[in-house]
Amino acid sequence: MIGVVNYGAGNLGSVMNALARLGLAARFALGPEELSLAPGGSPFEKILFPGDGHFAAAMEALEVSGYAQALKEWIIADKPFLGICIGLQLLFDSSEEAPPVEGKPRPGLQVIPGKVRRFPGQKVPQIGWNCTAFTKAPPDSRLFQGLPEHTFFYYIHSYYADPAVPGLTAAEAVYTVRYCAAVERGALAAVQFHPEKSGILGLKLLENWANPGT
Repeated sequence: MIGVVNYGAGNLGSVMNALARLGLAARFALGPEELSLAPGGSPFEKILFPGDGHFAAAMEALEVSGYAQALKEWIIADKPFLGICIGLQLLFDSSEEAPPVEGKPRPGLQVIPGKVRRFPGQKVPQIGWNCTAFTKAPPDSRLFQGLPEHTFFYYIHSYYADPAVPGLTAAEAVYTVRYCAAVERGALAAVQFHPEKSGILGLKLLENWANPGT
């Protein structure tokens, strides 16, 4: 069973429709307690964190709801996790979308070292299809198993993740700058694009994550 985190973001319907189309058992998590790491504490084998929105507002919603700590514990325990769009960016230390307030930083989940930066010198957001080059190939990458190199995925974002640790980036795209389009580390995976809006190849990526080796 896949647990989908709903913290009030949009775009959740298309994710649930994509999972249903693939025949994958999934439902919204009813609260952070359903991410419990205690034996028998969680009904879920995997967690999917989709959505879009503002970095600071999303983090505030996660903190208030209790999901922030539950997600950190799930990821640190190396339980299967997939983040989509803001679900990638919130994994990082901080974001230029959420500058310090009165000198106090507004951190993300801080499970991946690095910062989220605004695209320089070009109209934002980036909206539409973009070529995605894989920097990790199977078997090192589970996500991109069976996908053609330089696959086009659908993007919509004004900020991009900039990992501080080499080797985490699994795919790159170019929009003004070359940037991280996906990360993979152990059971942790996250993508900047929207696989649920990326046609057959996007569905294939979701299937790869949900059922490795298929």
